[in-house]
Amino acid sequence: MNRIFGSSSSKKPKPTLQDAIASTDARVGSIEVKIKKLDGELARYKDQMSKLRNGPGKDAVQQRALRTLKQKRLYEGQLAQLTQQTFNMESAALATENLRNTMATVDAMKQANKELKKQYGKIDVDKLENMHYDMEDLLEQANEIQETLGRSYAVPDEIDEADLEAELDALALEDEEESTSYLADLNKAPDFIDEAPVELSEPSADKPEAVKTT
Repeated sequence: MNRIFGSSSSKKPKPTLQDAIASTDARVGSIEVKIKKLDGELARYKDQMSKLRNGPGKDAVQQRALRTLKQKRLYEGQLAQLTQQTFNMESAALATENLRNTMATVDAMKQANKELKKQYGKIDVDKLENMHYDMEDLLEQANEIQETLGRSYAVPDEIDEADLEAELDALALEDEEESTSYLADLNKAPDFIDEAPVELSEPSADKPEAVKTT
C-alpha cells in the first residue's frame, strides 16, 4: 500500500508564510504586466478614435476600447486584493518574528536569573557586613595614627596672634637701634689711638717757614 499511495513521511512540507508571500508577489508582478499591456491598447484605441469620424468604424473601435477598459478594471481589482493579502501576510510574519524574538529574550532572562541566584547564593551577607565594619575600624585607627604622627611638639596648639604681632614689632625696633648705633660708631676713634688726632692748620702767608740748618 505504501508503494502505491506513498507513506505519510513522503508528503511534501506545507508552504510557509514566506513561501505564500513570494507566490503572491509573483502573481502581483504578472498582473501589473498585463495592466501595462492593456494601458497600451487603450492609448492606441484613443488615438484611433480621435482620427475617425462618427460612424460604424468609430463605434467598433469604441466597443473594443470599452472591453479593454473593463478587463483592466478586473485586473486592477485582483491587484488590490493581492496587495492587501501580501500586506496581511507580511504583518503576520512580522508579528511571528517579534514573538520569536520575545520568547528568546525571555529564555535568556530566565537563564541569567538562574545564574544570578546561583552566584549570589554563595555570598554570606553577614560576613560581608562584618568585613565592612572591620574596614571602618581600621580606617579610623589609621586616621588616629596619622594625627598622632603629625602632632607638633615645639609650637603650642593655640597661639595668640596679638602676641605674635607684638613680638614682631619688638624685633623691628631692635633692628632700628642696632643700625643707628652702627652708624654712630663710624665717627669714633679706634681703641689703639691714645690721644685724639689734632687737625693741622695750613701755614699762613705772613709767617715764613722754618729753615733747617745743618
